[in-house]
Amino acid sequence: MISIKQACTEDAPGIAQVHVDSWRTTYPGIVPQNYLDQLSYEGHTRGWASQLRNPRLYTYVAEDESGHIVGFVSGGAEREGDPLFKGELYAIYLLQACQGQGIGRLLTRALVKRLVQVGMNSMLLWVFAANPACRFYEALGGQQVKTKQIEIDGVTLDEIAYGWTDIKVLLEEQEA
Repeated sequence: MISIKQACTEDAPGIAQVHVDSWRTTYPGIVPQNYLDQLSYEGHTRGWASQLRNPRLYTYVAEDESGHIVGFVSGGAEREGDPLFKGELYAIYLLQACQGQGIGRLLTRALVKRLVQVGMNSMLLWVFAANPACRFYEALGGQQVKTKQIEIDGVTLDEIAYGWTDIKVLLEEQEA
């Protein structure tokens, strides 16, 4: 049984572990291996501990029966001033063994519910174009709305933005 709860600063180590482990299992061949090898639990724990103190950052964790964090989602206001999309899903990661079980949908809905509560009824997210999770965002009804390139460790990577002009549809689907 998986439970979803709002994250607190004490969750930073668990979030960091999921974050680092997910990057290492999802992005080989996409992100330079040297970059993946340099990711650290300690550095990510410090970063998440700081971020979780930000009241404008909405973060939720998925915990298994024993209370271990197996996934998380984080989001808030759209960061680049897009006139159409007011909210943004900044990050969503699950341990590889927990993918494909509906946990990502539960986490996404928790964030969407909060975004709607604070008046953000549209949302986008950025994802590496080569990320297999693109299918997940498409299955949730996300439409490709933008592209850009970023550089990681000297390598240029393509990113896609998926957008939802009305995120309330993601909540309706849960109730159906």
